[in-house]
Amino acid sequence: MNDLIKILDHHPLGQEEMRFVYSSALVRAARENDRVVSVNCDLSSSTGTVPFTNEFPDRSFNVGIQEANGCGVAAGLSATGFIPFYHSFAVFSSRRICDQVFQSCAYAGLNVKIIGCDAGVSATYNGGTHMAFEDIGVLRSIPEITIVEPSDSAMMSALVPLIRDIYGVVYMRTPRKQVADIYPAGTAFELGKAALLREGSDVTLIASGMLVVEALGAADTLAKEGIQARVVDMFTIKPLDQACVLDCAQRTGAIVTAENHNIIGGLGSAVAELLSEECPVPLARVGVGDQFGEVGTQEYLMERFGLTAEQIVRKAKQVMARKKG
Repeated sequence: MNDLIKILDHHPLGQEEMRFVYSSALVRAARENDRVVSVNCDLSSSTGTVPFTNEFPDRSFNVGIQEANGCGVAAGLSATGFIPFYHSFAVFSSRRICDQVFQSCAYAGLNVKIIGCDAGVSATYNGGTHMAFEDIGVLRSIPEITIVEPSDSAMMSALVPLIRDIYGVVYMRTPRKQVADIYPAGTAFELGKAALLREGSDVTLIASGMLVVEALGAADTLAKEGIQARVVDMFTIKPLDQACVLDCAQRTGAIVTAENHNIIGGLGSAVAELLSEECPVPLARVGVGDQFGEVGTQEYLMERFGLTAEQIVRKAKQVMARKKG
């Protein structure tokens, strides 16, 4: 059973953009370990790595707009004992370099950390070509890869040193701009173990990334109607915390997943695969359908693709009705 983690009473928009929170965490990680290096694909400003380059110019490598080559460079740096953090937009850190991640990094047994910025609807005005709804699905089938998605600034600060210190290929997807604050600064997390944010006995809401705060809002709405929703932040999508998912299924008998990703191949798929084999219960997935992205504000895009607390509430009621049936 996962222990309940303390969260903030209110969830205001964070004061600092996630790329800058990440940058500060990476600089600290590099100060503590001189093997940490950065590989960038001409996106230092977008990914927030300018401060790293300024402090560690000899440990920074900008390969230009050559994403696949950059992944190969990261693999080579790992082979010589460094801990490379590779940076690009999530679409390029997954779709474009999938073969290099598989062959040069994972199959070779190397130690490469891949950062995918502007994941999902957080790509906003970059539009459909740059809106990664499928990055988790592209990379999740690679053996032994770890996939994480921080849901706020406190978690981002905690995860960077954790992924630095485990050996292997890690993919971290993240938005560029501010997100809502969920956790107090200094909260500790464990890779591979979900964060239980709220107890409940009627339905479980398992969310990741930007959808965690939406799940908390949905739980508040459901509570007003007498429905007690359990809320889980599944920030490690691979390896999935199977014990947590199965415990939730047994305790509540109905589950809704919520993610800033296509419902094909992401968190919802991972949960569905486990439940279908081990503990079948009514399940609904909140996420992007079988669609391409488009240009718009983040608020518009979340409404457009149904990534809202209101949609989670609707799905929760649907799975509860199926459970009763």
